[in-house]
Amino acid sequence: MDIIAWSALGCLFPAALPALVYCMNLRHYRVPPSPSGHVGPVSILIPARNEEKTIGDALTTAVAASGGVDIEIVVLDDGSTDRTAEIVTRMSETDGRVRLANAPPLPAGWCGKQHACHVLAGLAHHDIFLFLDADVRLEPGSIGRLAGFLRDSQADLVSGVPRQETFTVLEHLLIPMIHFVLLGFLPLGRMRQSRDPSLAAGCGQLFMATRSGYLASGGHAAIRSTLHDGIKLPRSFRQAGLMTDLCDATPLARCRMYDGFVATWKGLGKNATEGLGNPRLIIPATLLLLAGQVAPFVIWILGIVSGAAWPGTVMAACGCVLALLPRLVSAVICRQSFFGALFHPVGIVLLLAIQWQALLKSFLGVGSTWRGRTYP
Repeated sequence: MDIIAWSALGCLFPAALPALVYCMNLRHYRVPPSPSGHVGPVSILIPARNEEKTIGDALTTAVAASGGVDIEIVVLDDGSTDRTAEIVTRMSETDGRVRLANAPPLPAGWCGKQHACHVLAGLAHHDIFLFLDADVRLEPGSIGRLAGFLRDSQADLVSGVPRQETFTVLEHLLIPMIHFVLLGFLPLGRMRQSRDPSLAAGCGQLFMATRSGYLASGGHAAIRSTLHDGIKLPRSFRQAGLMTDLCDATPLARCRMYDGFVATWKGLGKNATEGLGNPRLIIPATLLLLAGQVAPFVIWILGIVSGAAWPGTVMAACGCVLALLPRLVSAVICRQSFFGALFHPVGIVLLLAIQWQALLKSFLGVGSTWRGRTYP
């Protein structure tokens, strides 16, 4: 075989691995059904800092999502300088289930969101906490379905990835990577059979927890300095010997995570060094992703252009299909962008660029700025 064929052969395993794990995970990553029987009352806890564009819709949809579940909604105004508090106050005057609280000063060593969620947990009246980002829109009936999933899974913390709304090119390319990384590299079957902290995962946009589990794990106080609660919060629960679980929240909620090119790039970079951009992970992650998700397309094009023998081009084409498979399936079941799926290799290159930029910034001692605060 020529060099094209050998190169294509070498790319098949790193392309097949996430595709195989993804397909195996599909039978575990399910939408929670409507709950059977009564589910307990839920405290919906929303940290808000300069969220005047989103908080009104967040409250309206949260109220509509309650169904027959007894709820309260507590919004913590974390030093907003816009109309966030005014909007929440106006709604609380017409719906007694909504109330506004003001965050105390941010202590040293705390991330703003983690401190806000910690304070909110102390204000909650009910024993089920639903931590919700202010840009998440709940769908009707979703609160009961999440509470039923929490009860039936016998976990103390559950999470799910809402349907990600994307509008700009960079959003189409990068935001759906959440599902690719999550379902392509985390074996959900093993996760449900083990309390191993290394199998922890979640989505920081949407967490539901029991009060007892939250207190036993230390809650957000245990992860006070992190910007990556999606990984760190479920990990802290598992370190305390508790179970966590994941569901498909696509029909339960929707969210536009970042608005535009700059916000998407900065948002994904702010906590990159706590994920793939970790110094211990970034080299093997880069090699694995480039070999399995980018190289097959390069080799396939080179094989066609150079007129290489058919074994090489066919194997490269197989690698391309394996690389695209998870993204195309996610485009259907998770209602993602087909444009982003078809240009998956470009998204991988951009994702890795963000990870390496974040790592370089950390080596240079440049902090991450988010919501008007700078973190080391």
